[in-house]
Amino acid sequence: MSAILQMTAFGLALLSSLFLLLATCTDCWMVNADDSLEVSHKCRGLWRECVTNMQDGVRTCDQYDSILADHPVKIVVTRTLLIAADLLVGLALATLLLGLDCIKFLKEEPRVKLKMCHGAGVILGIGSILGLVGSVWYAVDVYVERAMLVSHNLFLGVHYDFGWSCWLGMAGSTGCFVASVLLTCCLH
Repeated sequence: MSAILQMTAFGLALLSSLFLLLATCTDCWMVNADDSLEVSHKCRGLWRECVTNMQDGVRTCDQYDSILADHPVKIVVTRTLLIAADLLVGLALATLLLGLDCIKFLKEEPRVKLKMCHGAGVILGIGSILGLVGSVWYAVDVYVERAMLVSHNLFLGVHYDFGWSCWLGMAGSTGCFVASVLLTCCLH
């Protein structure tokens, strides 16, 4: 039973870490959500802003000036939290891989392998919380920005909604958290 639980947690953690990594690297955290007929699809990400022409499919992206330039707080905080989450989840995956019962590393030390699995679960949990806080922080900021414009009856031509990268970050963080719970609470 322990081996099945370990493999389930490892598979979930691996898939979720890929989601987190994709969310960090992709550029569709905010997407234009106008009801009017648009000829372009605009996405804003953590690293650049892209526009796709809907008629011919041509996509152009503008990189942000510099990582160290003055950016909105939501971008800086989300970048920081997601990069930290990616690093922690990567470390947890490496530790978990070595702690799996099916791996021959430290085969004669089952208690050490169990401690490695528990440690990986704790690290995975911390990484998942950082990723979830970063993703939710960004989503809340997008919602508040839109609500402020609506409450002041301002229409700037485009308003943004949550993009698929934001949802991917939330899904990856949630999956890592579930894997963490499996490793720390259910593994005996």
